[in-house]
Amino acid sequence: MKSRRSVLLGLTSVAGLGGCTTTSESRRPLATAPAFLPRRLAPILTAPERIVRITVCTRPFRAAGPRLDIERVGDATVIHNYGHGGSGWSLSWGSSGLAARKAMAVAGETGGPPTIAVIGCGALGLTSALQLQRLGARVVIYAKERTPFTRSMRATGTWTPDSRVADADKVDADFPDLWERMARESFAAHQTYLGTEGDPVVFHDRYILASATPASSAPPKPGIKTGPPDIHFASYGDRLRDIVPRSIPIPVETTPFPVASARFGTGLQFNVTELAHRLMTEFLMQGGRIETREFHAPMEIAALPEKVAINCTGYGAKALWNDQTITPVRGQITWLAPQPEVDYAVFYAGVAVVSRPDGIVIQNTQGGDMVGYGIEDETPDRAEAEATIARVAPLFPPIRRPSTP
Repeated sequence: MKSRRSVLLGLTSVAGLGGCTTTSESRRPLATAPAFLPRRLAPILTAPERIVRITVCTRPFRAAGPRLDIERVGDATVIHNYGHGGSGWSLSWGSSGLAARKAMAVAGETGGPPTIAVIGCGALGLTSALQLQRLGARVVIYAKERTPFTRSMRATGTWTPDSRVADADKVDADFPDLWERMARESFAAHQTYLGTEGDPVVFHDRYILASATPASSAPPKPGIKTGPPDIHFASYGDRLRDIVPRSIPIPVETTPFPVASARFGTGLQFNVTELAHRLMTEFLMQGGRIETREFHAPMEIAALPEKVAINCTGYGAKALWNDQTITPVRGQITWLAPQPEVDYAVFYAGVAVVSRPDGIVIQNTQGGDMVGYGIEDETPDRAEAEATIARVAPLFPPIRRPSTP
């Protein structure tokens, strides 16, 4: 067998001919790399006994899109940065960059390094604080809860920059362009964490599967809202086709799944637990400070010593700011015990199954963006969790249980 060095030297000598060789070998067309290479997939253990927790998150949907305007409150200036629906983590860096630049422009009028307040310690709060620090500000975060206890920690963790971000019929004409700028800035910023310790951000293999018979849509439970028919959730994914990988059809026989059709792709995935810890650590190491405080009215923010603040209170802004434009969208996640050997995601029968270091995420997506619309109840539903698991269980070998004597 040739050594790697001899192969490289051989390639160098051929290259040195400047393409002038006329042998039949040189005229042979180059082999095309396959678009998909099958890989061995560890099965996901989907027994209900493996449920370790069930979490519910209330997403803050605003038909007009995230609130990003500037407001005077007493003698303070507040820059709003909330209402991102299911796109909080995905749009965080771009939206927070926009808010931070506005805050710095206001604070710059006073001269000297500004000290700016950030209200909230979730995805938008942490990235707003870091964006401010990178612009030279001193930052204090005021929050009722530390990051591990915020709604941001209950997110699926997939790159979904237009998930329930707005109603396409209710946004301003310039919003799609603004969304694209935020999404591109965020996509680039998230990738600076690729390959770093703890893998806070990774690219994940994804299998989009379909059976010969589509899963039936069960009628909603009594009292469960599915949303008014006049909501048209914005979909801007085509604006990012040049940077976001797309899925391709693959032969089903190259997968272990008993399905009729399959697609394969890769997507940006957040290890939310590690990413939040990393952002918090960066903030504190750069001199940031966190103070526990709960706000009940905007004028309490005006009473802070910092006279410029970024409001990142997410769904909490509905009460704090009496923002009746926020509609709750309930989302439940069932968490199975972690499986380190599983490093892929599956989308099948209206269910998303995403492996993360902190657990296997299983989430009902049947019904699309209308699922959970208008529901504020954050009570976990065990029956819903087990029913969702049951829809994807046929994809994987059943767990063998010992027979009862």
